[in-house]
Amino acid sequence: MHFLDQAKIYIRSGGGGPGAVSFRREKYVEYGGPDGGNGGKGADIVFEAVAGLNTLIDFRYTQHFKAPRGGHGMGKNRNGAAGKDLVIKVPVGTQIVDDEDRETVLADLTEAGQRVVLLEGGMGGRGNASYKTSTNRAPRQHQPGIPPQEMWVWLRLKLLADVGLVGMPNAGKSTFINKLSNAKAKVGDYAFTTLRPQLGVVTHKNREFVLADIPGLIAGAAEGAGIGDRFLGHIERCRVLVHLIDISNTDPVEAMHVVEEELEAYGGDLEGKPRLVALNKIDLVDDELAAAYAKELLKAGAHEVFPISGATGKGMSKLLDAVIEYLPAATVTERPEGEREEADDKPWSPL
Repeated sequence: MHFLDQAKIYIRSGGGGPGAVSFRREKYVEYGGPDGGNGGKGADIVFEAVAGLNTLIDFRYTQHFKAPRGGHGMGKNRNGAAGKDLVIKVPVGTQIVDDEDRETVLADLTEAGQRVVLLEGGMGGRGNASYKTSTNRAPRQHQPGIPPQEMWVWLRLKLLADVGLVGMPNAGKSTFINKLSNAKAKVGDYAFTTLRPQLGVVTHKNREFVLADIPGLIAGAAEGAGIGDRFLGHIERCRVLVHLIDISNTDPVEAMHVVEEELEAYGGDLEGKPRLVALNKIDLVDDELAAAYAKELLKAGAHEVFPISGATGKGMSKLLDAVIEYLPAATVTERPEGEREEADDKPWSPL
């Protein structure tokens, strides 16, 4: 399945049905009076987050969504039928963004089953029966129904993961996620082997969490260099970031600074997230060199450094122990289906 994390779509709610102008026609009833029914309500545009989707590729081929309008009012005081709401199913983690500035978030769907009514359908118009008064016994006026609402919006997918994996190209991130999870990320000895985010479920010491691997970052990524900042949004929701540094081919201190600067330049509170520095590929160097590089990283500002090998698994357990300390009481994969994460503690209020 092709991965797509942005899509622009047109949505229009249903207009209200017009009210009817009708008069009672019945044998032996000389003055039947008005009996025009009201129009039906137009359908709403509803977005629903569903589990099992991780791409917006369907919206590349279907870009216009128009909800049905309400039915016409009819004689004999019959009201028009309400339009059936149009439900647009999107992956969990989808943001709906206003097309005008592409910054205003209209809705953020972060839980499976969450629904948001983005555009309400128009109310149905009144039929002439509702205009009858003591002085106007045969009204002929009616309402046409409230017109629909319409707009263009952007759908922006930000994958939901507990842990984010960052680093420069060819740092061994794909090997790392393949080693720990059931992911089958492409591995190669060249830059930008990974071209789209990869998700994997990791199990460690009776805990389970989702790990996200994004394409490698280079200097200027926040301004669009390389694959750019497009995929940095997928780690905005992570609890902790694991910064993977290749010990064999690059200056580890410089590599750390490059990624740190790009995270800070991007914003989105990425610079404020806790980060664990992992010195990868220690199986390719001797222990003395690994220890020396670890000391340099600590002097350069790293809080703690974990020498590991994604190929052999050496040092992984200690790193995962540190990751677990940042996880919530129950991750998305650990919670029963339909249960949502508890919000921050707030004082109880009956309102």
